[in-house]
Amino acid sequence: MTLGKVQLLNKDIIMERHIELPITSEVASSLNAGDYLYLSGEMYVARDAAHKRIYELIEKGEPLPIDLKDSCIYYMGPSPAREGQVIGSAGPTTASRMDKYAPTFLDKGQKCMIGKGKRSKEVRDAIIRNHAVYLASVGGAGALLSKCIVESEVIAYEDLGAEAIRKIKVKDFPAIVVCDDKGGNLYDL
Repeated sequence: MTLGKVQLLNKDIIMERHIELPITSEVASSLNAGDYLYLSGEMYVARDAAHKRIYELIEKGEPLPIDLKDSCIYYMGPSPAREGQVIGSAGPTTASRMDKYAPTFLDKGQKCMIGKGKRSKEVRDAIIRNHAVYLASVGGAGALLSKCIVESEVIAYEDLGAEAIRKIKVKDFPAIVVCDDKGGNLYDL
């Protein structure tokens, strides 16, 4: 992790950081609501239907298609890639749609979620309990965000189409910390 320039916003110190994935508890605990991040490394992409399937496997005690330990899941369903592109438009999905699954995923080791919008109290409590973090990326900027994705591979649930689980590799993917493990919530600032 490298630190960038310090900025002032509402009298709070906001950091700009370049983070190598995966995000561990230690890294998550160093982040604060409002910090600007540029993520590089591997993360998963999954939305509602994939979350439901993974949740059902957890409930049954069956093996999962991905390792949740220290994982980062981007809530996104890409559009088809145009010729010569790695992925199509890749904007975030509303995170609250995953709120019924997120506490269980966090309790199983997930450390980072990326989406847009507010999270429930149950999710925020699970973030604190598990030293995790919720990040937001810019809604409506999917074409620009796709330029930060350098590799993309469907790894599970191909039958779900755009909602299949993907493993992607990102370079300087922009996000902002919305909820940190100290109870900070950007929507409360």
